[in-house]
Formats: sequence, C-alpha cells, structure tokens
Amino acid sequence: MTASLSVAEILDLPALVPLWPTVGQALQQAESTTYQLAKEGRLPFEVIRLGRRRYVRTVDLHRFLGLLPGNSEATAGATAAASSEPTNQTP
Repeated sequence: MTASLSVAEILDLPALVPLWPTVGQALQQAESTTYQLAKEGRLPFEVIRLGRRRYVRTVDLHRFLGLLPGNSEATAGATAAASSEPTNQTP
C-alpha cells in the first residue's frame, strides 16, 4: 500500500501533476487502480496525456477534494443542506 498525501502536501503541488504517484496517492488508490480508472474515463477530472505520461491539473484535483481556497462558502452550504435533509428515524 502506498502512503497517502497530506492536505498540506496537496496544496503545495505545482499546476500540473502526474497521474501516478501524485494523483493516485491523493485519492488513496493503488497504481494499477489509478491507471485503470483513467483508461476507463472514470476519474472525476480530465487526464491530460503528454507523450506516454498522464497528468491532471492541480486545480481539478483541489476542486474534487474540496480544497480550493475561498471555497469554504460552497462547502459550508453543501454541509448545511445535507444536515437539513430529513432522516429515516422513527420518533
């Protein structure tokens, strides 16, 4: 199993990052799983191919992980909406 990246490490990434190991570790996925998801188009962001290498825009990774600076209002709104939904508990 590979070590995952901390939030601080993810926020310090350059504009374009390699699919493996950076994106895979940020998503806590194995190398083979990361490449398979990219091949099937099942990652939640665009994978950019340059030669034989694959990259992801860091801003897309940040957006997916909810780490965009100044995005706290959107996150707070989503959290508030989720907490106000009725539950299936019986009285």
